[in-house]
Amino acid sequence: MLSKLEAIYDKFMRLEEQLSDPEIINDMSRYSKINKEYKDLTPLIEDYKKYKELIGNIITAKEMLSESDPEMKEMAKEELLQLEPEKLELEEHIKMLMVPKDPDDDKNVIFEIRSGTGGDEASLFAGDLYRMYTRYFDKQGWKVEVISVNEGTVGGYNKLVLEVSGDNVYGKLKFESGAHRVQRVPDTEAKGRVHTSAATVVAIPKYEEDDITINKADLRIDTFRASGAGGQHVNKTESGIRITHIPTGVVSESTEDRSQHKNRDIAMGRLVFEIKEISRKKFEGEQAAKRKSLVGSGDRSDKIRTYNFPQNRVTDHRIDLTLYKLDQVLEGEIDEIIDALVVYENATKLQEMESV
Repeated sequence: MLSKLEAIYDKFMRLEEQLSDPEIINDMSRYSKINKEYKDLTPLIEDYKKYKELIGNIITAKEMLSESDPEMKEMAKEELLQLEPEKLELEEHIKMLMVPKDPDDDKNVIFEIRSGTGGDEASLFAGDLYRMYTRYFDKQGWKVEVISVNEGTVGGYNKLVLEVSGDNVYGKLKFESGAHRVQRVPDTEAKGRVHTSAATVVAIPKYEEDDITINKADLRIDTFRASGAGGQHVNKTESGIRITHIPTGVVSESTEDRSQHKNRDIAMGRLVFEIKEISRKKFEGEQAAKRKSLVGSGDRSDKIRTYNFPQNRVTDHRIDLTLYKLDQVLEGEIDEIIDALVVYENATKLQEMESV
């Protein structure tokens, strides 16, 4: 591990030199990228310095064990009893910091909630999820813009599209993609039977132009007139955008907003996300595809979580986590679930790193 840390330290020092290079300082885009990488490495470098100092102290203490003075030997033993556990603890912390970070974690998110199977009850549940997430967003200090709303016939929502902006938004919301299932007794159920319905959530990282490496010549962009919310009216302008990536055949469109520019951004984000997913699945191969990675596909057929009202229980099926505080979860207290998913993802990455 020490040799890996030394290589990272050398890289850190090179980045520090680049940040004082006038040519780079005058190139804001390049400077920002280097500065971000420098800041991301800073906590690891601080731990590396502590680790080197700790190893030096352990070596010194072990050398003291060969001293003839009994008092010095005893001091060395006591120091080692303290230093060795500190070393192990710091090593574990450093390992976690060395886990490769998803480059999309810092991105803002286009966040979609759609009612699934279950009719009106599914729409009401989509409304419950919207309330839960907006409370969570508020606690995170994130900014939320409602792009599109399609209300259900008896309440709740058939579809919601939001743009969520802030720190580490995709890094946390990426775990929410998938099918969310609810089990409860509907208000209209006279016999008190528990019904099951579902809603789907998709979190798509919002890509900026600098992130998109797709050749523009490979894209076909069509505009069309799109009906408004619930099909109540037809836009007089062609605000709907459909983008086709000719090499892969991937098609993405957006009619969420009345602004053609906004729809173009949303459609492009979805397209890039889909193309990246195709590349990722191809790279991971058949074995990884069968394994269904924790944060992977965002496939809407995947049941990721169940909300059971009669038992006040919420279960995340990917990590077998069950909490008997559904009432608190629906108030936006989902940090415990998301933190557990982050830990699981990092532990999986760490295991893969160590097996190489």
